[in-house]
Amino acid sequence: MKISAGYAISYDCPQPTPMILQLSVHPSRTSDLVTRDHMRFDPPIPAKTYHDGFGNFCHVIRAPAGRLTMSANFLVRDDGVPDVIALQAEQHALEDLPVEVLIFLLGSRYCETDRLSNIAWSLFGNVPKGWPLVRAICDYVHDRITFGYQYASPTKTAWDAHSERRGVCRDFAHLAVTLCRCMNVPARYCTGYLGDIGVPVDASPMDFSAWFEVYLGGRWYTFDARHNKPRIGRILMGRGRDATDVAIVTSFGPCTLASFKVVTDEVTSTAADEYAAGASLSPAETTGFVN
Repeated sequence: MKISAGYAISYDCPQPTPMILQLSVHPSRTSDLVTRDHMRFDPPIPAKTYHDGFGNFCHVIRAPAGRLTMSANFLVRDDGVPDVIALQAEQHALEDLPVEVLIFLLGSRYCETDRLSNIAWSLFGNVPKGWPLVRAICDYVHDRITFGYQYASPTKTAWDAHSERRGVCRDFAHLAVTLCRCMNVPARYCTGYLGDIGVPVDASPMDFSAWFEVYLGGRWYTFDARHNKPRIGRILMGRGRDATDVAIVTSFGPCTLASFKVVTDEVTSTAADEYAAGASLSPAETTGFVN
């Protein structure tokens, strides 16, 4: 299958403002791109690019005073296979984990393992380790938190989400990641595109979304406590300890989000061929939310 994806995001800045942008497709998916994932700026400005410590592709810019719009649109191949289920995937003993995985057992800005450890062990201490444990954590988080865009908050932590019992997809991911880490399962936060592909249209459509990955049986597996079922069409943008590491825009000065639009649509083979050839393709834009 092929997916047409992209965004148009505008900020108003009262003065020139440095920013770090993490809006590009993750390097692990660049080989799937049919057309280039090229970021455009209006007005045109230069950008410095680099890979951060987690392997994500980032841009550094200085947004001018006034309105800046950043946008991209591209076509990407996807295997259309749902998230892998591996019921027999085993949990590793701490001493057997690769050293580069250990950081994903530690607390972080939005994942307070110290505050949730007792709760985690009281809930899941008797659950079989490995896949059944992570599955039980996802079920718990999915049932505990009520989803709603009106509950979004850039400062909400896993502890807050657990206490308030409401949030957006990043809050589902933060709480699940934290509980996994408390139970000695390495877990990392992920962000990317996830449109309503292969599922009934959602009243709260998802385009940019958050999910997480856990390390079991010698590899990373995808889990999604928000939807709590395998999905197709994920396009990874970034991985990290939590939302701090994969924020789509980090500004170093005052600015105001003026508009935010995201596209994630499956396209037909004919439309995809026209797109790749440079013809105009205009999938419906949906208003998204930074979650």
